[in-house]
Amino acid sequence: MIQTNSLKTNNQNKLTLLKSVLTLGPAIFLASCASQAPIQQVPVSKPAPVVIVKPKPQPVPQPKPAPEPKATYSSFSEWKSDFTTRAISQGYNAYDVSRILDSAQLNSQVISLDSNQAEFVKMPWDYADSAVSGGRINTGKSKFNEHRSLLSQLESQYGVNAEIITAIWGMESSYGAGTGNSYIPSSLATLAYDGRRRAWAEDQLLALIKLIQNGDIYPSQLNGSWAGGMGHTQFIPGTWLEFGVDGNGDGRRSPWATADALSSTANYLSKSGWVRGLSPFYEVTLPANFDFSLLGQKLPGSSWRNMGIGPIDGAYLDANTSFEMWLPAGKDGPALLLSPNFDVIKVYNNSSNYALGVSLLGRGINGQSGIQKSWPRYEKPLTTTQVRNLQQRLTNAGYDTQGVDGIMGTNTRNAFARWQAANGQTPDGFVTLNSASSLIW
Repeated sequence: MIQTNSLKTNNQNKLTLLKSVLTLGPAIFLASCASQAPIQQVPVSKPAPVVIVKPKPQPVPQPKPAPEPKATYSSFSEWKSDFTTRAISQGYNAYDVSRILDSAQLNSQVISLDSNQAEFVKMPWDYADSAVSGGRINTGKSKFNEHRSLLSQLESQYGVNAEIITAIWGMESSYGAGTGNSYIPSSLATLAYDGRRRAWAEDQLLALIKLIQNGDIYPSQLNGSWAGGMGHTQFIPGTWLEFGVDGNGDGRRSPWATADALSSTANYLSKSGWVRGLSPFYEVTLPANFDFSLLGQKLPGSSWRNMGIGPIDGAYLDANTSFEMWLPAGKDGPALLLSPNFDVIKVYNNSSNYALGVSLLGRGINGQSGIQKSWPRYEKPLTTTQVRNLQQRLTNAGYDTQGVDGIMGTNTRNAFARWQAANGQTPDGFVTLNSASSLIW
């Protein structure tokens, strides 16, 4: 009995063990598989190549061409309306355009003055006499001393002679005493409507609008010369817009502020090509065999000296600088060699008489002598009608004056000189009642 029970017990133990094995087997198998299976690598996708898509080139927007003015206008109001439309189409603010033009009125006196400018009508000695009057020289000396510090600074900075800056101040506004009482928008609008200088006058009106927008000038300050000049040195709006300088450091460029005006004048002349230390002109004497065809030509100083021509005061004439021979009153008047600085003064006012006046006034302010040779004061100028007759007849005869406008300019004088050469006169280009008598009646 004892053996049978033991066998039974053993069988029961084996059965229990077998059940445990069967129970644990799957888990062991799974653990075994897990420990032996290779590690699966998660595939890493490669980044897609970066494709840079360049934008298609877009056409650069081109500014719209400025609309052309009409050839003629039936009335001043029609021109104003058309100009306003054209200005706004160019991007100018309608309010700014209207506050300039609404109060502009046609001024017939401006048209008359434009056709009879003293620089082109007076004989050179009359213009020079006015420029270098005793009162203007004395006031110039006083103003020069009053502003000596500023003027010396400007001469050092820009290279322009202090007396020339002062002389332009004196010529343009009598040193600030007469800056003009014409309403500038009316003056410029009248010149635009008149048509002779339409494009120029319209450009000045647009520049005036920009200056007001910039805060450089105020609408209440718009009194100036009949030709649009502003302030102490009578800059026109477009020139002030480009060359105006804040000389007193107040953040504005006002042509009515003395320091701004004088600084801007020096800046303008400097950037127009002023040569430091060079006189605008040198008075010379002509040899008996002088070739008058050389008038108006620019030759090196060495070439003029080789002809026996040199400054009468013994001044140095640079051999490499170009000088132009000018006879302001013909063969019987003074002979002047003009330096590049003479032409620079003319950018201020494109008149040889004006540049001569500025040069002589500068000499007077600086205590220097003026022209030595006497003027032929017996000669008389032509009237505007006579100048037109002269221009028409010269042109008809094959000596083109480049227009018949009644204004005695360089083209007319050159054409007259060619006529003189062909008709037995000394070709000095000096037009007077005497020399042109056969062409004006």
